[in-house]
Amino acid sequence: MSGGNAVPRGIAFLAAPTRLAEESRARLIARYGNAPLKDAEIVVSLGGDGFMLETLHHLIGRAPPVYGMNCGSVGFLMNTYGEDDLPSRLARAQAATLHPLRMHAETMTGAKEEALAFNEVSLLRQLRQAAKIRISIDGRERLSELICDGVLISTPAGSTAYNLSAHGPIVPMGANLFPLTPISAFRPRRWRGALLPSTAEVVFEVLEAEKRPVAAVADFTEVRNVASVAVSEDRGIAMRLLFDPDQALSERIIAEQFTV
Repeated sequence: MSGGNAVPRGIAFLAAPTRLAEESRARLIARYGNAPLKDAEIVVSLGGDGFMLETLHHLIGRAPPVYGMNCGSVGFLMNTYGEDDLPSRLARAQAATLHPLRMHAETMTGAKEEALAFNEVSLLRQLRQAAKIRISIDGRERLSELICDGVLISTPAGSTAYNLSAHGPIVPMGANLFPLTPISAFRPRRWRGALLPSTAEVVFEVLEAEKRPVAAVADFTEVRNVASVAVSEDRGIAMRLLFDPDQALSERIIAEQFTV
């Protein structure tokens, strides 16, 4: 859509497994029909931000943009729910393009795991002792030892989620920057993280991995007992989210920085 006036020919409705979302889906289908997913021009995701992330992962490799309507507890990536005049609303929607982070993780046994994240990739201690993590960027060591509960790198869209809770900076869409944010850093105590160019490749090496095991999480994928994790943006994947004109994602991210 992205500001165009064409009314979508086929809408596919997906709902989170909650009573509210499923009942909303049934009412919308009764009014507008339900196109097969493979033929849909637009997918409408009904739920909260978590279900929106599930929808994006499910649709990787397919063409339709996604318009979310909030039927959950958190709706930063969602539009306000409403059943009236939906086709015209979709035709006026503006698009935001999201590129995910790709995580390459290697475990202590040498197993290799790969996953995508539209929000963030985080490393988290598994046991009572703090993690020790070495950080390199584009092949150059930047932090020889971070003692912490964890560390994360987020996309701009994800910068208002876990990253913000960990006191990381909010990053506007289109800034081509990724926040790298420690989680409860103990040493170096004054390190508050960094802003990295979106072209950067970040490598985390877990020190004393047997004594201080660490898990890596990319959105919904968790890999336990990692030895090293490499993270970079995957520009080959582009997912489009649709927003009402007065609620564009870029505007929401800016407005969030003035919320008190």
